[in-house]
Amino acid sequence: MHPSLVSRSTLCAVLALLCACSPGGGGIDPPPTVASAARDESLARDLERIERAARAKPAQLELELRARAPGLAAGSAAQLDVLALRGWLAAMARDRALSEQIGQQLRDWPAGQLRPTAVVAAASVSAEYLRAHGDLREARKQLLAVDGAQLNAAGPVFRWRYYDQLAAISGDSGELDGSLNYGHSALRLAEQTGQPWRVALTLVSLAFTSDRADTPARARQLIAQALTEAQKDPDPMTLNRVYTMRGILYANDSDSSITLQANSDALEQATRAGADSVRALGLANFADYHLRQGHPARALELAQQALPLARATRNFNAESVARSNIGLAKIAMGRIAEGRDDVRAGITLDEQQGALSYASAGWEELAGYLEKAGDLAGAVNAYREHRRMSERVLRDETRKLLLEAQERQDAEQRARDIELLNRGNALKAEQVHQRNLALMLWAALGGCVLVSLGLLYQAFRRVRRTNEALAHSNASLKRQSETDPLTGLANRRHFQAAIKSLSGAGGLAASVFLIDIDHFKRINDSFGHAAGDAVLIDIAGRLRQAVRDDDLIVRWGGEEFLVVARSREGLFAPQLAQRLLDLIGGRPVQQEGRDIPVTASIGFISLPVPPHGLNLTWERAIDLVDTVMYLAKAHGRNKAYGVERIDALDPLAAAQLTARLEAAWGEGRVGLQVLNGPGTARAAEVGESTPRVGSA
Repeated sequence: MHPSLVSRSTLCAVLALLCACSPGGGGIDPPPTVASAARDESLARDLERIERAARAKPAQLELELRARAPGLAAGSAAQLDVLALRGWLAAMARDRALSEQIGQQLRDWPAGQLRPTAVVAAASVSAEYLRAHGDLREARKQLLAVDGAQLNAAGPVFRWRYYDQLAAISGDSGELDGSLNYGHSALRLAEQTGQPWRVALTLVSLAFTSDRADTPARARQLIAQALTEAQKDPDPMTLNRVYTMRGILYANDSDSSITLQANSDALEQATRAGADSVRALGLANFADYHLRQGHPARALELAQQALPLARATRNFNAESVARSNIGLAKIAMGRIAEGRDDVRAGITLDEQQGALSYASAGWEELAGYLEKAGDLAGAVNAYREHRRMSERVLRDETRKLLLEAQERQDAEQRARDIELLNRGNALKAEQVHQRNLALMLWAALGGCVLVSLGLLYQAFRRVRRTNEALAHSNASLKRQSETDPLTGLANRRHFQAAIKSLSGAGGLAASVFLIDIDHFKRINDSFGHAAGDAVLIDIAGRLRQAVRDDDLIVRWGGEEFLVVARSREGLFAPQLAQRLLDLIGGRPVQQEGRDIPVTASIGFISLPVPPHGLNLTWERAIDLVDTVMYLAKAHGRNKAYGVERIDALDPLAAAQLTARLEAAWGEGRVGLQVLNGPGTARAAEVGESTPRVGSA
């Protein structure tokens, strides 16, 4: 994300050594003079100063650095450092011609010890340009295309830039596991440089990813470490990043003083650096704070200040936040249609950049504000878009994990097959030996045939036991690959196989229930991640109590569960839905002596659907219960909405009605049954906003 250079003392030593060598490689010049050493020290100071301030004024700093280039020896480490930093600055300034020119110079760097470093630098320049233009997918592709051997041979600081970029891009793309792995690699390299500001920037990125991964305590620990490192050798741009992230991580606290101070400090540091692009993002994030505090007019004012700055500096990240917050503020002020369009424009920017995690959060945020404003139909549509986006991110990650698990299982299977083959060969050798021995003994003592048969029988018993153990091991691996490790329920992989037994040529014949725990993120934020896990485990147990042994219970994703029951007769579905509501919301979850209140929203249907006996595939059935489940959320949560009938003769007509379900319900074309959970449903609250900590 942020290029970097070696520590000053190391760089000076390298420059001095390289300047001692003749450019043509014909020999070694006399030791450098005091004057040349001073020039090297001056260059090292300038490179570090420019790199640290790069996000403030990249185009201006590139011009300053360009003036230093003519005096550098061709092919030297100093020339490579300057060229790489110039390329990164040009990329941040969105100067396509210059960044491509410098990138090509780096790719054409002559063979030798510095070539791997130049190749890695070229990839970083290309990725930064793509990232600045919002093309996260291609930026990640450029970085991952770097050959592993060249990456390992590059200088540690250039590898730090590479991993820091890759961690940030992966996090914004929703690849949280990868982002954490790359971030820890970057942290190890940053610590090697001995420069606190590099360590601080890496810790900021790790804190952001940790928060996205629902580990807020760890995220706050990391940001505290980042602030300590930044204060060892402070500069405005590093402090701006740290304060911005600190404000984000404490945004959900009941005491808003930390977030208020952090946002104010971040803006102050951006102003000190003269960084309009960074200030745009700071103003947009400050608007988030005021939205949370219930001050939409002030939020609108700040977001409207941010928008022209973001556009002038071409900061797409800040622009998407500003547009979204302008829209949310308008919705909160009663300008619903106008605000909805603004939020959608911000989400579109995120989708165009490939920032799917931001886009998913944006839809959920829009749904919460529309729900609070009374636009229930709009809220349901936004919830559905959030679900689709979340499914997309989850599906990609699940596919990757399943492939990795399958590869491991295949490797283990091959190892077992080889072991079994070796055992079989050994057994055959033993059999041959036993037959030869039997013949010898027969010739000498004919009565020893029985002994040979006994030995063969024992050998065959060993083979049978080996095969039984192998079959048991394979069955165990299959169970593990199809079971959610936290709750012990079936996972999606098992569901894909099991659902076939309930699906005929016409479609699914069963009752389907989609269950979503209400305000689950709030549980994690208020009680901690361990409490969230305890809730999921407890709810899984309650679901087992509610259904029969041959019904299918699946952890569908995050805080969602899917139940597929074989029975579809009479009042079975509404009775089971009510039982589920009562079991989940009837008593709090106990965790370390604390009571955690829990309710759920449920969508359900029995197939085929009256009155025309409509048959649906399981995919369409889940899409339908997903929609009615979000109706339950939009109408106050702690409810179950069930589809009683659909005036549709085929799946296409049903899909068209599903897309406008609430309106179709009002027209009488869809019949819905509404069930209430125990107690009074809690009032819906405005969704949580999503501030950013992106680059300029």
